[in-house]
Amino acid sequence: MIAVPDDFPSVFEGSAAHARAQELGAVRVDTARGADAGDELARRIGTAQIAINIRAYARFTDAVLRACPELRMISIWGTGTDNIDLAAAARRGVTVCNTAGVNAIAVAEHAIALMLSVARKIPAVDREMRGSAWPRETLVQLHGKTLGVFGAGAIGAQVARLGRAFGMTVLAWSARSDAARLTALGLTPASQADILRRADFISLHLRLTPATRGFIGRGEFAAMQSGAILVNTGRGQLVDRDALIEALAAGRIAGAGLDVFHDEPIRPDDPLLGLANTVLSPHHAGQTAEVRRDGLLLTVENVANFLHGSPANVVSSES
Repeated sequence: MIAVPDDFPSVFEGSAAHARAQELGAVRVDTARGADAGDELARRIGTAQIAINIRAYARFTDAVLRACPELRMISIWGTGTDNIDLAAAARRGVTVCNTAGVNAIAVAEHAIALMLSVARKIPAVDREMRGSAWPRETLVQLHGKTLGVFGAGAIGAQVARLGRAFGMTVLAWSARSDAARLTALGLTPASQADILRRADFISLHLRLTPATRGFIGRGEFAAMQSGAILVNTGRGQLVDRDALIEALAAGRIAGAGLDVFHDEPIRPDDPLLGLANTVLSPHHAGQTAEVRRDGLLLTVENVANFLHGSPANVVSSES
């Protein structure tokens, strides 16, 4: 049995990926709310051997895995694994696979769009013009600026390529400290401190782990240039929320383009909504038709490979 316990809002049911999954065995899809509750998630998985994880709000904790002893594989639609207790999965013999790289182009384009939107003040200028104003703003260009990329996986590497196309100097930092790989990608390896000090734009593409939670905090904001623009399309928790709000409100940095937040959906009283130097989007950087189609199909192909004894795109607790 293949269970899809968290298809809300629904993207999987009735898709080409759904049809492909049905070729592999019986498929049960839940499209109602409620998979964010651990006991309900476990109930929906039940005795299934395979779970296809659509949404990051469905948290596969040790308690959930313990309640589903028949589960042998979790196939994630997307890259992030912070909603999966990878260590518990490893202990219980549950293979976890993701679709890293499928959304790289879409997310990288969105990161650049956020950079441009903040630097060119496009949302603010648009609002003023619709109010019959003719604003004369001083804007910031990307050409000739320094872009710091934290995380050089598929998305970070694509952001770097696009940045170079705009005529930016690109500095990169990897959690794996693999300078040779960065150089092979055509990137300039740099330390965290060096990027914070030199970058006009900083883009976050790190996996959320205990080590990267709060990666950018008060000390890091203090080290940035006053004209720096932060872009986060990774995970909201990569940045200390209070420190971010303080830095933006005080003008410690010039602005931020954010696609991810600590609370999703964002709360109506969140201070970020009242800050004029932010551009916000609802965690949809990868929501293109191409990414949805290709990502869902790869999610199911990961299941097929696992069932055929040759799992691919496996994520481990050490990776």
